[in-house]
Amino acid sequence: MSISISDIARDTIRLESDAVAALAGRIGPDFERAVQVLSQTKGRVIFSGIGKSAVIAQKIVATFNSTGTPAVFMHAADAIHGDLGMILPDDVVVLISKSGESPEIKTLIPLIKEFGNTLIAMAGKLDSYLALQSDLVIDTVVEQEACPNNLAPTTSTTAQLVMGDALAICLMKLRGFRTDDFARVHPGGALGKRLYLRVQDLANANEKPAVQSDASVQEAILEMTQKRLGVTAVVDADQKLLGVITDGDLRRMLERGSDWGGMKAADIMTVAPKTIAPEALAVEALSVLQEHSITQLAVVSAEKYVGMIHLHDLVREGLH
Repeated sequence: MSISISDIARDTIRLESDAVAALAGRIGPDFERAVQVLSQTKGRVIFSGIGKSAVIAQKIVATFNSTGTPAVFMHAADAIHGDLGMILPDDVVVLISKSGESPEIKTLIPLIKEFGNTLIAMAGKLDSYLALQSDLVIDTVVEQEACPNNLAPTTSTTAQLVMGDALAICLMKLRGFRTDDFARVHPGGALGKRLYLRVQDLANANEKPAVQSDASVQEAILEMTQKRLGVTAVVDADQKLLGVITDGDLRRMLERGSDWGGMKAADIMTVAPKTIAPEALAVEALSVLQEHSITQLAVVSAEKYVGMIHLHDLVREGLH
């Protein structure tokens, strides 16, 4: 009998997705109370586990920290060999375990209870030592692992991960964690830049090509060449933006066969070009450029031209 790899993969996904869907029915009073306790604690959230549950605990810690809830990972095995010292009086401890009967977990529980910290279990067995000894129990029971031998933690760890996400999102909403808060804790990488990088941060580093409306076409070409942005703004004496001249405008002028020797900047400029405010997010500028299939935007504040931003600036920052 041939084995269909695709069928095995689909069955695995169905098993895990069914288990995740069933979690919605496991949200009860203890879950709600756990969220309240975590939101009100003056300390941190200490997540701990053993084996695959420890890996899940580390991921949940990362999610909590990035969404405004200070969290620390403590490996259950290391905890009973000195790492218990990281637990402070105001901390809440969350132990994650499928069986709730691991020797390290059973050794750790009485020690935490002696410290007096609130203990929350994320347990895969509700009659386990962990569940029975904890102050609150988050139910992550699954009927079957995706493993054909029903042994390797697969469905159970998926359930733990999803329940951890549910906790984190509840806490975010309770705390009113906003986009600017997210940006504050994600300053690095493309994600952070999408949330905090402003147009003015990039435009201020660029040249500021500009000519008067009565400048000759030759003067406009020289300005574009010297400032190396493939564009120049056309402004009046008060720096009000009247239009822009791009490489495309020059090509169209030549295609018409016009005698451009006597032409002025105002004769070939694009009137009412797309603009953006300096305080706008850089990702907003990217959206405008992509929507209109252009490569430059004039930066305008109170109708006055203050600079230019180029698609290359955004690509260089990883915004694409």
